[in-house]
Amino acid sequence: MREPEFTFELRVCQWAEREWPPEGSLDDETAVLVARQLGTRSRRWDTLVLECDREALAARAVFGPDRLTGDLLHVVRHAPRGWAYYREALPDPGYPWRYVRETIHEAADRGIVDTRRRGGRIELRRKWHYPDWCRRIVAIENKPDLDASAARRLGDQLERDVALALADEVWVATRATDDGVEPALLERLPVEAGILTFDGGGASVAWHPASLAVDEPGTRIAERPSGGDDASAARFEYADPDWKRAKRRELAERAYERGWRAYVGTMRPDCRHFELRREGDALLPWCAAKGRTQTARECSGRCERFSPEPPAWRTRGWPIEGGPGKGIRRLLDRQRERARRPD
Repeated sequence: MREPEFTFELRVCQWAEREWPPEGSLDDETAVLVARQLGTRSRRWDTLVLECDREALAARAVFGPDRLTGDLLHVVRHAPRGWAYYREALPDPGYPWRYVRETIHEAADRGIVDTRRRGGRIELRRKWHYPDWCRRIVAIENKPDLDASAARRLGDQLERDVALALADEVWVATRATDDGVEPALLERLPVEAGILTFDGGGASVAWHPASLAVDEPGTRIAERPSGGDDASAARFEYADPDWKRAKRRELAERAYERGWRAYVGTMRPDCRHFELRREGDALLPWCAAKGRTQTARECSGRCERFSPEPPAWRTRGWPIEGGPGKGIRRLLDRQRERARRPD
């Protein structure tokens, strides 16, 4: 039985965190942060690899583990060093100032800006400089079984990714076969997309990606003809570089908060059958009742094999204080925090 795509995706994330880039190496000033299932309103990627300035990534930690939304970034990035009236200190947001006031209060509650009232007006000042910690964003689409129909669907998605150029590179990750990657499948994918083939715990490059123009205007394809007798015109709109820069910062913040081990939040590690099993260098969720890895969708309270941990398990002390489920959550949280704070 082939492992589910979910498990393959976790393997890709684990590999990328440990081995990125596929060929060559990063300099000592660059760290890697990996997240999964993130994107924009209209597009979600399976895996995101962020190449980060190591020193700036460490400086980002003072703002806490939770993401900064676009509104919070507007306040934090433009907060002045000295006290100033917020409407004079911050650029015009393009929406009503009352929402900016709400965001300032939220930032103050989180302890990431200082505020005070002076003469009935809200003033603020910066606590720390917000660093430009993310250098590059790499998007990976995971398709362990890359057949003709999967390549056809992926081709359309990747053409949109290439046209928008929100990520610096786009890749497809697939399972290696004895035949390699068929040329016919390569022809269905845009030449700008790279292809990674995985064999066990390693990966090799079957096709190198192009570097996309993230600092230039992108094209957002809204609608395109389906082919055949459909002669309708494609509809598209331009995405200006400022929008792309803001969206990339928001993506980086969401990746910083979520990482790739957050899958446990949608599963039931408090089930007596839930385990983390080591396979090579990977720790993968395992269902002892089914004798296999499971997906996040099937591992839920609706699973017919779900059996909650006995209360006695949760009263145990070290090394699994609170029960095995709580121990698994703490382990994955520690690993996620370690990824945010590279040595």
